[in-house]
Amino acid sequence: MTEFNLQIQENSDRLSSVMEDATSSLLPLRSTIHCVNTKSDRLDRYLSQELPDLSRSRIQQLIEQGNVQLNDKVCTSKKINVKVGDRITLEIPEAQPLELQAEDIPLDILYEDDQLLILNKPAGLVVHPAPGHPDGTLVNALLAHCPNLPGIGGVQRPGIVHRLDKDTTGAIAIAKTDIAHHHLQAQLKAKTARREYLGVVYGAPKVESGTIDLPIGRHPQDRKKMAIMSVEQGGRSAVTHWQVLERLGNYTLIHFQLETGRTHQIRVHSAKMGHPIVGDPVYSSGHSVGVNLPGQALHAWRLKLQHPLSGEMIEVTATPPTQFTKLLEMLKRRIAS
Repeated sequence: MTEFNLQIQENSDRLSSVMEDATSSLLPLRSTIHCVNTKSDRLDRYLSQELPDLSRSRIQQLIEQGNVQLNDKVCTSKKINVKVGDRITLEIPEAQPLELQAEDIPLDILYEDDQLLILNKPAGLVVHPAPGHPDGTLVNALLAHCPNLPGIGGVQRPGIVHRLDKDTTGAIAIAKTDIAHHHLQAQLKAKTARREYLGVVYGAPKVESGTIDLPIGRHPQDRKKMAIMSVEQGGRSAVTHWQVLERLGNYTLIHFQLETGRTHQIRVHSAKMGHPIVGDPVYSSGHSVGVNLPGQALHAWRLKLQHPLSGEMIEVTATPPTQFTKLLEMLKRRIAS
């Protein structure tokens, strides 16, 4: 059982990393979170603001199940108002291991040895099981391909060290041993692993290159979206470097390099600079471009990392999917005609 104590006080900082630390471990965690607001608010709304990695519906469920105490008494009303000075204790039951099943799903393997595996992920493939996607995921495919994978890096996301959105294609690294898992995670944290993307955006940037350094956090109203959000509001540092590769009329092919790896980072940063990714169903207008795209025109093109045992630098390039190349060809024909 993971437990949080929340004491509402004036003029104090929100600790936005508590949920991330808690959800990455099954060990109990007790922490105090202070509210920057002095106004009263509904219990479920207050908790959703303080714990952005929990959906509001999940918070309401925890309240209804008796997992929330207000001033040391169990509170099952999500509508009750909390005020400055109130003490809230939230208990989150430990996640139960998923009954993951191996599934014979074809994999496009770019590199493999006894320590790691690098794949070219297709569009439409969810990386790991989650509500709404209990099976048919990359993890299910990996369990069939790597019999010794269960437990590497955790029972619910075995081997996963970073992820790609469902409809983002391209290179993704999988750890096959605990040593590889820790080493790859350390490279991502130290920003020594190089992750490069290709993306087609709407519009034409006025300059040839740039860096977007804007923190990203969970959208305060739409929990399925991310948004530019200050660190004080719960955002986390996010840095994206970009460079124009080819101008295609009112569209542009851009090379992106990630310095950090926040959820939806390139998609949110591109939209913020006024050039959202073509076909993005969440952060762009989504109007048709004449090609039947499965999702956003964003591809994890190149991945460079250090081998966890030999120290050798490994660099792989993932061929863009057919729909991506068809989009580029169509845009080139348009400006040529």
